[in-house]
Amino acid sequence: MSSHEIEKSSTTPGLPLSLSFSALIKDAHIKRYHRTLDRRSLIICLLCMALGAFVSPIAYGLIMLIGIITNFAFYGKFSTNFISPANSPLHYSIVLVPVIGSLIVGLMARFGSKAIRGHGIPEAMEQILTNESRIPIRMTFLKPLSAAVAIGTGGPFGAEGPIIATGGALGSLLGQRIHVSAQERKVLLAAGAAAGMTAIFGTPFSAILLAIELLVFEFRPRSFIPITIATLTTIYLRPLFFGNTQVIHVPLLSFISENELLAYSLEGLVMGLLSVGITRSTYMIEDVFEKLPLHWMWWPVLGGLVVGLIGLVSPHTMGVGYDNIERILDGHFLGSALLTFCTLKFLSWSIALGSGTSGGTLAPIFTIGGGLGVLIGQSLAFIGIPLDLHMAGLVGMAACFAGASRALFTSILFSLEITNQLSPLVPLMAGCVTAYIVSAILMRTTIMTEKLARRGTHVPSEYIAATPPSGKNPK
Repeated sequence: MSSHEIEKSSTTPGLPLSLSFSALIKDAHIKRYHRTLDRRSLIICLLCMALGAFVSPIAYGLIMLIGIITNFAFYGKFSTNFISPANSPLHYSIVLVPVIGSLIVGLMARFGSKAIRGHGIPEAMEQILTNESRIPIRMTFLKPLSAAVAIGTGGPFGAEGPIIATGGALGSLLGQRIHVSAQERKVLLAAGAAAGMTAIFGTPFSAILLAIELLVFEFRPRSFIPITIATLTTIYLRPLFFGNTQVIHVPLLSFISENELLAYSLEGLVMGLLSVGITRSTYMIEDVFEKLPLHWMWWPVLGGLVVGLIGLVSPHTMGVGYDNIERILDGHFLGSALLTFCTLKFLSWSIALGSGTSGGTLAPIFTIGGGLGVLIGQSLAFIGIPLDLHMAGLVGMAACFAGASRALFTSILFSLEITNQLSPLVPLMAGCVTAYIVSAILMRTTIMTEKLARRGTHVPSEYIAATPPSGKNPK
């Protein structure tokens, strides 16, 4: 600004020179803040690209490790093949495998880090909200190792939660080793988490939305562009490690009629009620464990015993169970057999998770929600409302997760990405939105935030576009 302009501004009636300078500085600050991207943002983008490249082999290593432990524990052989424990020849001694695995996880939590307990995403959220996104370094290797032991020995969990947590820990570690602000460290953590989900499922778009809805709680270019770059890097490298195959295969789905839309909305209402029941039951079970006269290190052993006993009756409830989701979406798993399986899967998963072991929630919720969705489709058919059972299972899967996590857009887009089809879009919107409304009305928290709310941590209920603060420029 020239001296003539300063002099002119200072002679404005009623405007002192000091206030004029303050107004100019504030205006410059706001203009800088509103810049979409700057040189600093490009550096963060490059770091996220490197992070996405590093997470891909880490995710592959976790899957291999689960395969090694599963093959050794249930089949007595060394192999990295990702295999279900369901066909194990151990017979009655199969009960002991989850017990031993849970004991190992309990010891790792006691003498390594208590933070490995749980499914990972709430713990990452807590570090973002209370600790400037600083995750302890030991979590980077303890979380995937404990999850591999828990899942490999029959734990009824998904591998996606632990790798999301591990990717987030890697991003946080990178942000602690270089000079970045807390906001930039949060972006790195979220980018690592999104890269982890992309590596497992091959769903970059829904991974970005998961990071926005559950981790960064904002929608602005300085956040979502680096996260997008991390997921694009991961999806580019994914075929090198996982090939071009999908984790979950879904048959071809047809477009629905207007009358069917009401049926899927009704299904969403039921799934909303189910998601509330799942969340409350899980934390009720956790409260029961809290009252036991035992050190928390031993709780996973009790959970592992339940997993083993249920696995003796229904072996397919053990392990990750992506094959179960495929069986449900194929429409070949029906009736009382499906209802029994979903009930046992829920009991095994909720008790194991409530006991404080290490494992994910996405795959179990998809399994239970998808199964109930198929059963709802069968029930509606009896009263003269025929539905495509493949579509009913897919909507149930997505709506259950939308209600339990309130990650609405993630639920819809994830289901679209795994199908590679657009025909499910409208029924997914109907089911997921209805489930979200029911869940939001009946429950203040979610399966991701209840634990944090109990600790007094406020979790944002929505993501917003950031506005320039007064006096300080957050990066």
